[in-house]
Amino acid sequence: MNTMSELSSFQTLQALSDLLTPPCDSDEDDVENVRPSARMGPGHIGPPAVAEKADREVTTPYEEKNSKNIWEDGEVVEGAEFDDLSDPRPQPEYDVILKQSVGTEDLFLGMSRKDPSSMCCESILVKVKLPETKASEVVLDVKETFLDLRTPKFKLGFHLPHAVHHEDGKAKFFSEQGELVITLPMNRPMDDVNLP
Repeated sequence: MNTMSELSSFQTLQALSDLLTPPCDSDEDDVENVRPSARMGPGHIGPPAVAEKADREVTTPYEEKNSKNIWEDGEVVEGAEFDDLSDPRPQPEYDVILKQSVGTEDLFLGMSRKDPSSMCCESILVKVKLPETKASEVVLDVKETFLDLRTPKFKLGFHLPHAVHHEDGKAKFFSEQGELVITLPMNRPMDDVNLP
């Protein structure tokens, strides 16, 4: 049994030696006599490469026109199910920011388990640019996972990235900048366990 393991390790060492020894360019006969394992390099590791054309399906305009798809990819807009097609008002610019309260004990001493990840954020901050709009013209409706904002010039409706406590949210309108800032505390079932 010892001779089998010694033979096996000898063959392994020989194959490794063949891989690491570069073939000589001076004698073409020697290169032809080298075992196939010695001709292998790092690019030969893994499954054999397949041509990219075989992976991709090539479609012609005729096939696209006669396909059984109801809509083409360019015709379907993401989130279109919430748009009111009879309402021509544009969507205002907006930013969604995840916010967390951080104190000196978190920043310098690391006493809490907070980190910069979204799991440690306590609220969602939504900043909406509403130029030439008065605070009295803004109609805001926030549900647990959806925000709906309407003004005479703009409309905005989108799904929030996390569920929120919509009753505890706050909104502040800055008329100088024409910006509405909405702060919504997150509603996650494990907040008492995850957050200190």
